[in-house]
Amino acid sequence: MAENDPDRFQSTVGYQFRNLQFLLEALTHSSFAQESADRPRDNEQMEFLGDAVLTFVVSVQLADAFPDWEEGKLTRARAHLVAAPHLYSVARNLNLGQHLRLGRGEEKTGGREKPALLVNALEAVVAALYRDGGIEAARDFIAAFIVPQDLGAAADELFSIDYKSALQEHLQAARTPPAEYRVVEESGPEHQKTFTVEALAGDNLIARGRGGSKKTAEQEAARLILEKLGGKTETHG
Repeated sequence: MAENDPDRFQSTVGYQFRNLQFLLEALTHSSFAQESADRPRDNEQMEFLGDAVLTFVVSVQLADAFPDWEEGKLTRARAHLVAAPHLYSVARNLNLGQHLRLGRGEEKTGGREKPALLVNALEAVVAALYRDGGIEAARDFIAAFIVPQDLGAAADELFSIDYKSALQEHLQAARTPPAEYRVVEESGPEHQKTFTVEALAGDNLIARGRGGSKKTAEQEAARLILEKLGGKTETHG
């Protein structure tokens, strides 16, 4: 059941908007805007801006937390924090879907649980905070909800995205069966095998991943399926 209560959402994130219109725009999907007589602005431009703000703020926080890391390592850590699987998890934890303003069609097809809609709305919320309270408001929100509280303790997990779980959540939201994985090839000597795993998901989506273990190959196959589904998996924007 949709809440559509901006006051409740503001309480959840601990920020009161001076201009509530920024928040309403961030929560407005294009389907709602198209069906409304007053044609309110949808959140697509906010999403564009929020993506940039998020990338900038996360970059600064990582550079401050890990001054000795080289650029490549910082880039991989940032990719994890702005990737769709992580942002989808954040949006779910905030119950963001319950606050979206959706058109009737999106409402009927489970739009409040669709990963792409939730990720886009979360980015739009970042932009709304930036528009309303400047970079400080956006930074406080990102630090509280998107970046781990203790970056040092979370360093290892910044380099691993669970693509299989992300794909499973995507398929559940779309009301389709879970992905199936099977090993189609093993090659190389026993101590250094390479596995090829085929993943089948959704409407005959097939991808093959390779890796030094079945788990690694499955993750790669899931990542490729997510890419085909339009998911943002590594670099974001």
